[in-house]
Amino acid sequence: MNKNEELIIPEDKLVFVPLGGATGIGMNFFAYGYKGKWLLVDCGVGFPGDGLPGVDVLLPNPEFMTDKKEDIVGLVITHAHEDHIGAISYLWRDLGCPIYATPFANELIESKLNEAGFLGRAETHVVPPGDSIELGPFEVEFVSMNHSIPEANALAIRTRAGLVVHTGDWKLNTDSILNQQMDEKTLKELGKEGVLAMVCDSTNVFGESTDKTEADVQKRLTELIKEHLGKQIAVTCFASNVARVKGIYQAAVQNGLDVCLMGRSLWRIDAAARAVGYFSDMPEFLSEQEALERPTGSVLYICTGSQGESRSALSSLATITPVKNSVYLGLDDVVIFSSRIIPGNEKAIALLQRKLKAKGCKIITDREDLVHVSGHYAGTDLKKMYDLLKPQIALPVHGESLELNEHVELAKKWGAKYAFALEDGEVLTLEENPKILGTVPTGILAVDGKQILNLDSEVIRKRRKMMDEGSIVITLVVDKKGNVLGEPQLSTFGLLDTEESKRSLIQRIIEKISELSPDELTYNTQVDQCVRTVIRKFLDEFYGKHPLIDVHLVRV
Repeated sequence: MNKNEELIIPEDKLVFVPLGGATGIGMNFFAYGYKGKWLLVDCGVGFPGDGLPGVDVLLPNPEFMTDKKEDIVGLVITHAHEDHIGAISYLWRDLGCPIYATPFANELIESKLNEAGFLGRAETHVVPPGDSIELGPFEVEFVSMNHSIPEANALAIRTRAGLVVHTGDWKLNTDSILNQQMDEKTLKELGKEGVLAMVCDSTNVFGESTDKTEADVQKRLTELIKEHLGKQIAVTCFASNVARVKGIYQAAVQNGLDVCLMGRSLWRIDAAARAVGYFSDMPEFLSEQEALERPTGSVLYICTGSQGESRSALSSLATITPVKNSVYLGLDDVVIFSSRIIPGNEKAIALLQRKLKAKGCKIITDREDLVHVSGHYAGTDLKKMYDLLKPQIALPVHGESLELNEHVELAKKWGAKYAFALEDGEVLTLEENPKILGTVPTGILAVDGKQILNLDSEVIRKRRKMMDEGSIVITLVVDKKGNVLGEPQLSTFGLLDTEESKRSLIQRIIEKISELSPDELTYNTQVDQCVRTVIRKFLDEFYGKHPLIDVHLVRV
């Protein structure tokens, strides 16, 4: 197919199109097409690494679905993690479709829509766990799963062309704190009904099986808190892990401590959890100011910042100098990291932990103690899912290439007739003999402050180049005859660490300009190119760098 030709997707075929989340972690955004209509599943963000300075979050490019806006029957949400709902408030204007989610996810979605000014304009629908909805040619049944957030669901998507199960994120262990569990009975019935295809999370395909639960973590946290009574204790965790937050609260209360929440995202989750009843048996958490009025050592702090985020509550607690009217952690106080390290955050977390240790704080992580369990399946749990559903077509998503390829091999071993690790944008027919029809537009957008940019935009490219190679700005004042007046002003960032090297570069620039002919000197482009060439050669020769160069030419 020619690159500029639009892929023709047959309306009589059921097709699956991952637009984000097929490869890598985050930005889950999937589309199912049938009979000229489209069903969307999840709409999440990704998180930029160190190579994207200034970028807040990453979004899947909705271009393909924007062109089919009138034919979208709905956006259905599996669960409320940011990598599944975080892009809705950014992309809803482009999609314009109704949104369907269970009560807890709906609370968080409406909060985001309200902040973006779309609440009331966006059509949202609450679907009770276990219910089914009809959306055009699709019937969607919500099947309860267990995960590290309330109301995680798999979606049983029925059409005349066949049944597809979209698992979302899941694990087998029952969460005895919120009484969440995977609905194995329904999954088994789906397997008997006949599953054409299964779209399944691959995040933890290499993980080892464990029988440890949230209740086990709560028990150990209770013991650790008891061991350190009298000290100030802070526990950091993923804000969305409502069961963990409740478990930490119960562990603190069993040791006679009050509990304070610190961090905006924790308070947002708290509001959503209370709105749907998950914290109905718990009193309101203390604010930081209320906690400061209590005796030292009588309050446990639950904080954001488990991934080393620079603006998080825990980062504030890591400051060396006490801040007036703020909680302060000092010598022998305890910080428990009740979370795992998300790949890419290792440096940020290590830096935060070094700051805390420098103050004399004791650090406890999941490497030393049972303070965290994963929200994803591991080991033989995945085989059990295949045993229950027996899909003809396996579609591993949401993992790095190693996980996806391993999942493909396991799926074939466990009975799937076909298994595909699709790239984002590839269109696959879901039928007896599935095939890839081609690709549709996809990509990544970057939220940069108040603007949304393409990841390959000039702004992002220049910023990355400046970070990697440095930058140099030179201002020259030139008269009409081309004479350089005064000495050029040179500013560098991340380059030329001595005044001697700066003077040497300036001298080379002046000498090279003097070699230009009178005619060449009258053209700004000629002078600009001459200066850039000198700078490039100088920096490549002495530093092996190719920085961002900005030449300011002033004519007088």
